Amino acid sequence: MRENRKKAAAILAALLVVLFGCMFAADSIQRGGGSINVTEGWIETDVGDLMYKLYSPVTATAENKAPGVLLLHGYQNDHETCAAYAIELARRGAVVLALDEYGHGASSAGLVNRGYVNHKVTVNYGEDSREEGTFSVISGPTRYKVMMNFSNLSFFDERYTTDDAGNTLTDSSCGGSYAYALLSKMDNVDASRLAVSGHSMGTWSSWSVAADYANTDIAPKAIVLQCGELFRDSAYDAEAVSFNNVLLLQAKYDEFSYFRDYTNMVNDQLLHSDLRTEFLGCTAEKAAWDTTYGDFADGTARRMELLNTNHRLTTHNAHGLATAIQWLDSAIGLDTTLEPTDQVAITKETLVLIAMLCAVASLLPVMELLLTLPFFAGISQPLPAQEGIKATGKWWKGAIVTMLIAACTYPFMTQLGHGLLPLPEGIFRMTIGNGFLSWYLLLIVIMLITSIISYRKNKKRGVADGFYSMGLGTAQAPDKMGWGLLGRSAVLVLCMLAYMYGLLCICEGAFMLDLRFIWPFFKTFTLARFGQFWVYIPVFALFFILNNSKIMASSRCQASYRPGLAGFMGCWWRNALMMAGGVLIIVLIEYIPFFMGIGPGADLLFGSTFGGPFMSLLILFVPQVLVFSVLCTYIYRRTGSVYTGALMVASLACWIVTGGSSMM
Repeated sequence: MRENRKKAAAILAALLVVLFGCMFAADSIQRGGGSINVTEGWIETDVGDLMYKLYSPVTATAENKAPGVLLLHGYQNDHETCAAYAIELARRGAVVLALDEYGHGASSAGLVNRGYVNHKVTVNYGEDSREEGTFSVISGPTRYKVMMNFSNLSFFDERYTTDDAGNTLTDSSCGGSYAYALLSKMDNVDASRLAVSGHSMGTWSSWSVAADYANTDIAPKAIVLQCGELFRDSAYDAEAVSFNNVLLLQAKYDEFSYFRDYTNMVNDQLLHSDLRTEFLGCTAEKAAWDTTYGDFADGTARRMELLNTNHRLTTHNAHGLATAIQWLDSAIGLDTTLEPTDQVAITKETLVLIAMLCAVASLLPVMELLLTLPFFAGISQPLPAQEGIKATGKWWKGAIVTMLIAACTYPFMTQLGHGLLPLPEGIFRMTIGNGFLSWYLLLIVIMLITSIISYRKNKKRGVADGFYSMGLGTAQAPDKMGWGLLGRSAVLVLCMLAYMYGLLCICEGAFMLDLRFIWPFFKTFTLARFGQFWVYIPVFALFFILNNSKIMASSRCQASYRPGLAGFMGCWWRNALMMAGGVLIIVLIEYIPFFMGIGPGADLLFGSTFGGPFMSLLILFVPQVLVFSVLCTYIYRRTGSVYTGALMVASLACWIVTGGSSMM
């Protein structure tokens, strides 16, 4: 035991050295090696406090004012998602403010403060009509109406922004206009050289900020849209509102239909549409990608840059970032000492990714150390007898059924929960969390039914270790639920979570960086988000306990009993396949036809309603599940039950969902 304790302590120490080394280096990059001051602050508004992160070059002073840029993130993201633009623009002399918009990050104002109306359009604004059914009345939960109005902007005509029920679209800048006002008043910022850039939801916020300050002394001199939607001039009062020097970064494989003008593919046909040529200010014959039209001097410059990437990766696409740097230099002036292609932001993201993986990996040696304590020692028990394992053919049959069930239910149940599932909205406030909640609830019902059937069959055959073989009991009382084991496992997991949360607090306090890779993963909680964690964790915990019981315990294989790395790998790939196989099927369905030039598979098979957010989330969800499968496999082989591993990954998954993503 002493040797095991020393080994675990040595591994933990090594992981922590790498973790803090990476975070120190990442912090050095975001601070430009000392040339950029990075601070955080709050904006008080009538609807709540908004959190921001400010990047100020040391060269920007009251005597030497610098250009200013406001950055606005997309749906389910936060200010740190804007880090690539913030770092690269600050390196080039701009003062950059990155905001947590309504309902995101640490800001206390909920997404509902954006406002909503009871109608939507299904084409680009200004192209809709009641007669053709593209302008329609909607009903349902408040969150559904808010999300259906994402592309509806508060400076649009009254018929879009009010309804006969008294609802109003109030602030489609999602707090961006408050942040822009703050930026313009900073004593080291030249208020005549301001710009705004946003990604996805943040592009609508960018349009709205620019409209709020149009034709004023501090009107943005440039707008950079990272996957943005266009609309007709007839959607708003074009005489009162104008936009200066707009760059649209167009992802070729954008999963969201409104960023493709509701077409299946981004191609030259889209480029030559009336909407796009109106934006560029040229004829269809002259329209071209990666070409600037108009003049920066009078604000008419327009450009559409085609990026060979998807929606989410646009935020850190090197080509798009270089184009944005050049565009902003032409509009507000930047330090041109560095070439646009001289970029370090992705190195910072990679370092933080390594740190996050080290933090997650360090949970295992922490667990090993805790298991040496008398209170936790009883959690570790031998695996059930090998006689209960499935033959290869039966294992594959079960694996295929498991994957197909997950694949067939994912697109529909996630979208149902996201928008229309009748949940108490004052309690279940996490919009993306409600999608996973809906999916998990259905899978829980399916797993409960199949588990009960399997248990009763074993009873009839005289198998006496039913709960033990399912990973839910103990070797001492194999035919009873291991409630005591569950309780001690829960305490063990709480200790492990407290350790990881402490690590995160140190990282955020010392380096102003959380544990992520581009998009939010692990963030410290606000009080409201901590409350939401406890709202969702019961369903997440039940799902992962049943899921691990099916995959880790009931589907044991010969490799489960082999020691060492070979045994682990032989067991892990099977577990990983069953855990991630269903969503991998959806990935293939979504992207194979997309890359073939036909269109996104979910849109083609199920309609655009089932494309968008949960399809684009797959790029995050699949690696996340694979990491979870590593943790669960190791912990099950180590403890002989599913409780510790299931509760651990349930907590991590719930933390990811409630820590920084969208909240009503």
